[in-house]
Amino acid sequence: MDWFTASEYWLSRLVFQRALATVYLVAFLTAALQFRALIGERGMLPVPRFVARVPFRRAPSLFHLHYSDRFFASCCWAGCAVSAALLAGLDSLLPTAGAMALWLVPWALYLSVVSVGQTWYAFGWESLLLEVGFLAVFLGNDEVAPPVVVLFLLRWILFRLEFGAGLIKMRGDPCWRKLTCLYYHHETQPMPGPLSWFFHRLPGPLHRVEAAANHVTQLVVPVLLFTPQPVASAAAALMIVTQLWLVLSGNFSWLNWITIVLALSAIRFPGTPPPVAAAPLWYVCVVLAAAALVLFLSYRPVLNMVSRRQVMNRSFDPLHLVNTYGAFGSISRVRYEVVVEGTLDAVPRADAGWREYEFKGKPGDPRHWPRQFAPYHLRLDWLMWFAALSPAYAGEWFGALVERLLENDRDTLRLLRRSPFPPDRPPRYVRARLFRYRYTTWRELRETGACWERTYVREFLPPTRLT
Repeated sequence: MDWFTASEYWLSRLVFQRALATVYLVAFLTAALQFRALIGERGMLPVPRFVARVPFRRAPSLFHLHYSDRFFASCCWAGCAVSAALLAGLDSLLPTAGAMALWLVPWALYLSVVSVGQTWYAFGWESLLLEVGFLAVFLGNDEVAPPVVVLFLLRWILFRLEFGAGLIKMRGDPCWRKLTCLYYHHETQPMPGPLSWFFHRLPGPLHRVEAAANHVTQLVVPVLLFTPQPVASAAAALMIVTQLWLVLSGNFSWLNWITIVLALSAIRFPGTPPPVAAAPLWYVCVVLAAAALVLFLSYRPVLNMVSRRQVMNRSFDPLHLVNTYGAFGSISRVRYEVVVEGTLDAVPRADAGWREYEFKGKPGDPRHWPRQFAPYHLRLDWLMWFAALSPAYAGEWFGALVERLLENDRDTLRLLRRSPFPPDRPPRYVRARLFRYRYTTWRELRETGACWERTYVREFLPPTRLT
């Protein structure tokens, strides 16, 4: 069945699979280290409360059958172990059916996590990892050559990811059409990185070049993925360069990295393919059935992509098999941050001894330079950025966060960079205030050493104590 496989992509498959296993490993590690404070039994949005009101058909998950923090942790660490085994190449030592079953394990485990993760897992890259991970199940191993149809569907994901993001920008904020969005984006993006200050201080004309290059990469280059080689490889390589630029300019969890992983599958690496047997009939039938399902489910994402009312990051099926993507259809011109403080004083006056909690990734102390965390995902820090945009984004969980801080909850404090209170002396009151942040100028940076300058705007949450 020469029509079914493309043996020249054997190395592309190998690189893709090992890179995807790395992303899986990061995703499970993130879940294992953060879940107790976010969705654990005593978390801000507990899983038991969620599964009690949302049926399995809407949120398919193992945790509908049973939930405990220990069981959830076991699933996450099992996902880490299987991902590490795939990274080490265990799938190549198994028969094709065994390799497919092994790739199915992290997909099913991560689907279980995302399905009950609620707002903490409502990011596009969660669905993207599940969609890519599902196709990886059918990519085969060293026993068979890579199936053409699966390689095509991986490019189909990459096309929808990039082209959809390009369309939503052109339909959204006028600054994308005027090529001025990057005048603001590096300063107002969710979580700046260590080089974001320098990117923001690039000359205006270069920002316009960045924006124009983004449009080319997202609206023109994706079409070239479906052209003959070596054009398709060149298009994928250009996407990788663009994603590495984004990696340098900010912290976007594993979004950039899984986009790079997808692009790697479209590059035809040089090398002589090893001899393999013809694909067995059962394998051909399974792969074609999966491909037909994916193409059928692509109907609604395609309609959304061509619609004038295009939405971003939406799943149209509970298994997240085919989704729609997009980011930054609108750009904030001003950066706001919620600063959380506590005091030991008995009376929470304005001049009380308020002490600031420091987060790991989000801006706080103006002198604290941002660090590189991606592809690791700081979920609380990201949600704090949304909370600063509008209190409506924090309605479900912010009150619970304050309650945990008032209790000096160990798991919650582990999500922070530093708590200003000793473990045995929790604050009597916690408050939150909204500040406007802006990057300092070159002169201010030299004089003060601070990368941020902040100005008080208003109260976000009045002083609150445990009742």
